Amino acid sequence: MIIPVKKRIQIFDTTLRDGEQAPGASLTPEQKIVLAYKLVELGVDVLEPGFPVSSPGDFAAVETISRMVQGLEICGFARAVKGDIDAAVRATQDANRRRIHLFISSSDIHLRHQLRKSRPEVVAAAREMTAYARQFCEVVEFTAMDAARTGIDDLIEMVEAVIAEGASIINLPDTVGYALPQEYGEMFRRVRLGARGGDSVSYSAHCHNDLGLAVANSLAAIAGGATQIEVTVNGVGERTGNCALEELVMALETRGDVLGAETGIVLDKLYETSRLISGAMHFPIAYNKPVVGRNAFQHESGIHQDGLLKDRSTYEIMDPERLGIPRSMIILGKHSGRHALKDRTAKYGITLAPTELDALYETFKETADRQKVVSDDQLLQMVSQATGQQAQVYELGEVQVLAGSAERRVAAVTVHHLKSGLETSHTSTGDGPLEAIIAAIGQGIAENIDFVGLELHSLGSGENAQAEAAVMVEWEGLKFRGTATHQDIIMAAGIAYIAACNSALLSTLALNDSTT
Repeated sequence: MIIPVKKRIQIFDTTLRDGEQAPGASLTPEQKIVLAYKLVELGVDVLEPGFPVSSPGDFAAVETISRMVQGLEICGFARAVKGDIDAAVRATQDANRRRIHLFISSSDIHLRHQLRKSRPEVVAAAREMTAYARQFCEVVEFTAMDAARTGIDDLIEMVEAVIAEGASIINLPDTVGYALPQEYGEMFRRVRLGARGGDSVSYSAHCHNDLGLAVANSLAAIAGGATQIEVTVNGVGERTGNCALEELVMALETRGDVLGAETGIVLDKLYETSRLISGAMHFPIAYNKPVVGRNAFQHESGIHQDGLLKDRSTYEIMDPERLGIPRSMIILGKHSGRHALKDRTAKYGITLAPTELDALYETFKETADRQKVVSDDQLLQMVSQATGQQAQVYELGEVQVLAGSAERRVAAVTVHHLKSGLETSHTSTGDGPLEAIIAAIGQGIAENIDFVGLELHSLGSGENAQAEAAVMVEWEGLKFRGTATHQDIIMAAGIAYIAACNSALLSTLALNDSTT
C-alpha cells in the first residue's frame, strides 16, 4: 500500500509582532527573548519578533533575537518604505537565516481612504521597494494587505510586479477577517495560476478572526496552494486576533489524512507555550478555547463521563497528554453520575462500599446543585464524612494576612496534618498577599512539592461574588491541579494550593500501591 506524501506546511509565527498588537498585550524586549526561545522549542519555522521601525524597544528585541536565537528563520517586518526596510535590514543583520517582509495595501478601500494614492502609484511603490529590499536579502516576502477584498485582476497585477523584482514568497492576507473559505481558497488558486511567474514562488496566508473563520480560511488557503501559514499562539492579535497556531496545527494533525498536509510543530510543547504566552501578555484563555482552553478536554455530562471511562475515543478526538496537557477530563458537577465519583475516588486510592458510594452521591448532588462544580478538595471532605475515615492529608486552618501600603505583605497560616493530628503555624512575607500566603503554606507542606502556577477568575459581580482559584503543583515529575472557590480571593488561593498538594500526594500514593 502506498501512503500519500503529505505537504509540509511552514509555520510562520507572528505572536511577538501581530500578536503583541492586541490592545493590552505589550511585551518587554526581555519577555520577547524568553518567548522566542520557547517558540524555537515549539518548532516554528519562521519567527517575526517585531516591527523594528516602530520603536527603539522593538528594534532592540528584533536585533537581540536575531543575534541570539538560532534554529529558525528570523523575519524583519517593514512597510514598503525605505526607512522601514533599512531598519528591518539592520535589526536582522546578525540572523543566521533571515528574510525581509514588506507590505502595502492592495484593495480599493485602502487605496482610496488610507493611502489616498492611485493604483499605478501603489504598484510602482511595491515594485520599487521589493527591488530595494532584494538588494539586502535573498528572501523577500511581499504582503498585499487586504488582498481578500482586492479585485482579482488588480491583485494579480501587483503580484506580477513584485515577483518580477525578486519577491519569492507572496502573502495574500484576509486582513479584516472578511473572506469565506471558498472565496479565500479560490483567490490563491487564481493568483497562482493567473500571475506571470505565479508558479515559481511560494504562497502564504495570514488570516484574522473577525467572523471566526481564521483557521477555516487558512485550511482553504492550503487547499488552494499555500505552503506557509502565519499564526499566533492562542490566536492573539489585532481585534479578534489571528489564526491560532494550536488550532491550525491540531486540525492538520487530526485530519491530515484528508487535508494532506502536516507541520513540524512539537505537539507536547503546545500547552506549555500557550500558558506562557497567556501569562506574559496578561491575556486569559477562554474556558472553551479549542485545544488549550480549560474545558477543551473536560467533561461534566454523566453520559459523556461514562463513555470516556470506558474508552476515550467515544468523546475525544485528540489525546490531551500528547499536547502536554495534564489529564483532568472529568469535571465533577451536577450532571455527573456514580461512575465518575467512583473513578475519581479510586484515583486517590479510596475504595467505597456500595452504601458508602450511595451516601457520597447524595451529599455530592446536594452540593453540586448549589454550586454546579465540586472541587476535589470538597469531594475528599465528603468522602471523609461518608466513610468516617480521614481522606485528606492536609487542611488549611486559620489564616491571617496583613496587607497595606507597606512594601512587604505578611501572611500567617495554620496547617493541619490530618494523618498525624499535628497542627503547625507558619509565617512568610511577599510582594503581594497571594505570594505571602503561598509561601507560608509551602512551609507547612512536609513533602517537596513544587508550586507551578496560579490562575484566578471572578465568578460574578456584586457583594456575593465568588473568586475561583486554580493552583498547579508538580511532584515526582507529575503535575496536579487543585481548585477552590471563596468570597475571599486570598482564601480561594490558599485552599486551592492545599487541594493541589492533597491531589498530588493521594494520587501518587494510590499509583505506588497499584504497582507494588
